[in-house]
Amino acid sequence: MTLKTVELPAPAEMRPRWAAYAALLAVRGERWAQGARATPDGWHYDDGGGNWADMVLVGDDRAVLVGHDHEYSETYFREGAAYFGEPETDLLDGAPPWWEPAIAPHLERQRTEGMWIGFVYGFDGRWTRSGYDLEDGFTGVGLPFVDSQKTVDALADLLGNWFGELRLPPPADLATRVRAMIEPAGEVTEAGLRRILGPAAAHADIAGAVTAAQRFEPEGRQ
Repeated sequence: MTLKTVELPAPAEMRPRWAAYAALLAVRGERWAQGARATPDGWHYDDGGGNWADMVLVGDDRAVLVGHDHEYSETYFREGAAYFGEPETDLLDGAPPWWEPAIAPHLERQRTEGMWIGFVYGFDGRWTRSGYDLEDGFTGVGLPFVDSQKTVDALADLLGNWFGELRLPPPADLATRVRAMIEPAGEVTEAGLRRILGPAAAHADIAGAVTAAQRFEPEGRQ
């Protein structure tokens, strides 16, 4: 089957957005930090409701994006097809041989834990996927990092909810402050977080947030 092109930004473009999101979860502590984090193999995101996506980094120039939406994925892959009694969609049909080894741990978790896989996209200069016509759930996952404004909105929403819990007013220019972290020259720093958080910084794990963001850098994955 011929692969289809997927219009998504390159991993390098998503990296600072993902890192900033991870940092602004980590300010609330370790439990919250599990929702977005970097590991030695790649980057994880989940919405806390069972929908998730992982970016698996393959060397410096390749990546695989794998994930599932438990409501909107109409693709049933391998064990998922057998479990749900649905026709299988081969998410690796036509894929180059390096895709499957990249997601081997996810394939194992699908076999042993029922962590179903709804989509597998590969990046090698551009994003592609197998040529099926079903809804695979990627849109439903709502990965914020595919667009700068979506990331800003997600970050502002995260902080706005937390400020509400703390009974603190959010800064009037909150969106502008968080946007500075995800611009090409932006980065997550202690000083920047304190500017964004204001009085909420007294309740935050600033050091943990900076560390969470730094793990998205190549040297941070060592």
